[in-house]
Amino acid sequence: MEEKQILCVGLVVLDIINVVDKYPEEDTDSRCLSQRWQRGGNASNSCTVLSLLGAPCAFMGSLARGHVAENLPDVSALDFEKVDLTRFKWIHIEGRNASEQVKMLQRIDQHNARQPLGQKIRVSVEVEKPREELFQLFGYGDVVFVSKDVAKHLGFRSAAEALRGLYNRVRRGAVLVCAWAEEGADALGPDGQLLHSDAFSPPRVVDTLGAGDTFNAAVIFSLSQGKSMQEALKFGCQVAGKKCGLQGFDGIV
Repeated sequence: MEEKQILCVGLVVLDIINVVDKYPEEDTDSRCLSQRWQRGGNASNSCTVLSLLGAPCAFMGSLARGHVAENLPDVSALDFEKVDLTRFKWIHIEGRNASEQVKMLQRIDQHNARQPLGQKIRVSVEVEKPREELFQLFGYGDVVFVSKDVAKHLGFRSAAEALRGLYNRVRRGAVLVCAWAEEGADALGPDGQLLHSDAFSPPRVVDTLGAGDTFNAAVIFSLSQGKSMQEALKFGCQVAGKKCGLQGFDGIV
């Protein structure tokens, strides 16, 4: 029987990356040493990393016919109705058009209610942008990733503080995860035990674009393989740290 996949729903974009000798100061000119075009977007990046880690995965998002597009619509609940949920063991939702995504998440919940325990789809949600509309997504998902930006926007000064302050927003039994750059990442589950992993910094930081998406993907991959939350947290930090020492994603495995 074909192995079930991990589905990532969200954004795909074209990143245009200019490499310079040092980070430019404001209102100064810098010579560009090189330029590359690279597929990006949170959900797309996470799907790339999952594939590199060896997970069977799929992406769902809006694609343009060429490399230029304006006002592409986000995936709607009506679009999501066409998805055959039986193909997937895990669905990851990048928080964007939250009112539509709530309907998608409710559809997954309804599907799971009809399935035996071993056939239920696990769900993760990413709340990355500090937009009030997205905060309703905290109440959905078995794993909820909240960003450092959102945590700081809500007045928290550390990952641990954010998890304790926000855990009452997640649903019963969920795990809340917060990565805090070079300070590593923390997680808090229903048992009330705060978990932590230190960061794994590379010898030289080369490219941090997509590091958070890499962390999310590595945590999802590890949990989907039956690892503990502590193991998944450490693996996420390890893979994200390795990615920061590389341009793009090739070579993280």
